[in-house]
Amino acid sequence: MKVSPKLLFLSPVVAAAIVFATVVHSPTIKAAPGPSHASRAGLMPIGKPVKIKAPLGLPAVPIPPDNPPTEETIALGRRLYYDPGLSVDGTVSCATCHAPNLGFGDGKALSNGVDGKRGTRSAPTVVNAAYNTLQFWDGRSASLEKQAEGPMANPVEMGHTLEGVVKFAQSDPTYRELFLKAWGTEQITIDLVTKSIASFERTVVIGDSPFDRFYYGGDKKALSLAAQRGLKLFVNPKKGNCSVCHVIGKKYALFTDNKFHNIGVGADTSGNFADVGLYAQSKNTADMGAFKTPTLRNILETAPYMHDGSQATLKDVVDHYVGGGTSNPHLDKEIHALDFLTFNERSDLKAFLESLTGTLPANVDPPADLPSVKLQTAQKQ
Repeated sequence: MKVSPKLLFLSPVVAAAIVFATVVHSPTIKAAPGPSHASRAGLMPIGKPVKIKAPLGLPAVPIPPDNPPTEETIALGRRLYYDPGLSVDGTVSCATCHAPNLGFGDGKALSNGVDGKRGTRSAPTVVNAAYNTLQFWDGRSASLEKQAEGPMANPVEMGHTLEGVVKFAQSDPTYRELFLKAWGTEQITIDLVTKSIASFERTVVIGDSPFDRFYYGGDKKALSLAAQRGLKLFVNPKKGNCSVCHVIGKKYALFTDNKFHNIGVGADTSGNFADVGLYAQSKNTADMGAFKTPTLRNILETAPYMHDGSQATLKDVVDHYVGGGTSNPHLDKEIHALDFLTFNERSDLKAFLESLTGTLPANVDPPADLPSVKLQTAQKQ
């Protein structure tokens, strides 16, 4: 899916709504498209179509019409995702900052790239990124395909050029064969690279947690009593009111509203922000210090938290909201002190957050055909 750059300069609510409507209703693949479609939209996958199964608690996975998943594109994307050859010095892969053993994050407050360079934000999880209407903390990419380009060419992350990535893949006979099987051509382009990576990332969908089995599956024993109490606090507008942004629907829960909010993180004592968030894209003063609402799924595995990694534990996150965040002129209207919550209530909220942990789907770990000596993935600190 391609979205006009002008869309990113609308208000975040309008932009997210437009993109969501476009993406969510994209059809899943039924059969390989004919030549007329291919000629209009560029190369289309030629392999075996795949319908990505959404686990309990999640809706159908949004699929862009110009990149329907196939067994071959997913396998190719998985290999590319774990291959540090996509970085300029062969030391950093996508998995260096988004590893399965760390909830598809990297366990660091701020992520490192080539030559040990440190970025300015915490790596967001890839888990359920397929449902994001905009990508990155500041929403600067409208699709997983476009998002995949960013780290490759970022001098602090993978430090390469898009042309260099293509040259690397084109020089490898294994990749030429895999692209031929997946796309019907040995002429590799960055578009085919990013489409393949995106197809793999769309398979990283996680639901079927204790919460899902309790809330959507009807298993009243799936959730501890503490977590059940925490759920009530989470959705109660007079208590936690967490679900105003981390949405729970009647049929599924993304635990994000796909919008951007200033929640009082990253502001100094004068209310100024070193990282202005969405404002850098929109230039709308109201967006100062606003960042995308992250999903809470598998949050137990993705510490530290917030866009700057400033909250080390889930307890710290709860305490942040209890305190109402750092005061600043652009603080979201829904953010206010929750200091009336008792110690036990705060503990129950934490128990609920811990109940959102589901199981990773199959075939999202490093592929067996990629030499282990090449693998570069994040490790627990």
